[in-house]
Amino acid sequence: MNTDDMLTKPNAADILIESLPYIKRFYGRTIVIKYGGHAMVDEQLKIDFAKDITLLKFIGLNTVVVHGGGPQINSVLDQMGINSTFVRGMRLTDQPTMDVVEMVLGGKINKTIVAQINREGGKAVGLSGKDGGLIHAKKIRIMHQAEADKPPEIIDPGLVGEVTRIDPGIIDTLTNKGFIPIIAPVGTGEKGETFNINADLVAAKIAIALSADRLVLLTDVDGVLDRGGNLISSIGASEIDSMIQNNIVTGGMIPKIEYAMEAVKNGVEKAHIINGTRRHSLLLELFTDKGIGTELTE
Repeated sequence: MNTDDMLTKPNAADILIESLPYIKRFYGRTIVIKYGGHAMVDEQLKIDFAKDITLLKFIGLNTVVVHGGGPQINSVLDQMGINSTFVRGMRLTDQPTMDVVEMVLGGKINKTIVAQINREGGKAVGLSGKDGGLIHAKKIRIMHQAEADKPPEIIDPGLVGEVTRIDPGIIDTLTNKGFIPIIAPVGTGEKGETFNINADLVAAKIAIALSADRLVLLTDVDGVLDRGGNLISSIGASEIDSMIQNNIVTGGMIPKIEYAMEAVKNGVEKAHIINGTRRHSLLLELFTDKGIGTELTE
């Protein structure tokens, strides 16, 4: 390598120096991360995520992880011969389905994530939203337009819930002792029912309850894209409605961006939607000048 290349090409030291002000900025702050999508399936990405979470804790961040698990739930339901029906992307959940959801989310997936982080030197603890009264929920009802010439109908999705209250006491206790909470998104109703809740929604509500500095949603795309497929690096609250009305934000990205913006409007400084299929995407988004995803601000 010639001298000019050495002076212009970033090296490991340059990257570390670039990250320094961000490390100082986030020290002692709370970051809530929703972990899902392909990043939970690919073996290398799972290892990378565990290392990233461990590193964040070691450099002084209070890190809280909320995880999904749709593909894994589908696989177990298929093996048991239980069919899944979805309306507007929501799994209709009867009691047998809920039993499987809770078993897979709170059991296999949660403990696998905990074990992986602990292998990398972290101190992770698995939680369900039922532990310590963390997530209080009620049944959600959805409006579904089955046919264009007929009025929308109200559909009972079964044991699918929405958050009514977050009691973050157990999270505070764990983070103050140096642990990393790993949370399965199920909650408890007033009568003791167990509800399956969207993980993005749970992450946003927990971020609000903790007055988190950042909310990060990991997805399988680079972030919010414009009509040409180009990444939109930053979006303000005033832009969201028009982007949805003009079909710039569509499909499954709509609830993600709405949950993220709800967090920003309720005390979370910024939210980020990033591509979890990129190695070390968390570090690249949080500790570099350009970042890699979409940042949402008020």
